[in-house]
Amino acid sequence: MEPHRAERISEAIREELSEIIEYELGDPRVDNVAVAAVHVTPDLRHAHVMVVSEGTAEEKRQALEGLAHASHFLRRELASRIRVWRIPELHFEAESSGAASRVEQLLERVRKSRKNKSEK
Repeated sequence: MEPHRAERISEAIREELSEIIEYELGDPRVDNVAVAAVHVTPDLRHAHVMVVSEGTAEEKRQALEGLAHASHFLRRELASRIRVWRIPELHFEAESSGAASRVEQLLERVRKSRKNKSEK
């Protein structure tokens, strides 16, 4: 396998998941969720999706539950957008590193795009 293949697939999954969650997922529990990073295992069977969400600890827990509930839909959508032999199984985790400023930028971008969509 190519040495950087897992990294390229991780980035492609991150981009597509961000778009799917933002525009196509209708679950209100995941309204304020941003995908911070995706780490695919070297065998490409599992993807650990690091997400950031606003709100209380309970709202964050519900956001993770909503994403886990939608994982089959998300994998099916990824399969239609990314050409790989097997779409990895998605494991959602709350981001806990110091990347808060980057995440705040992402969340602000999500809020602005949703505001613009609602005004149209």
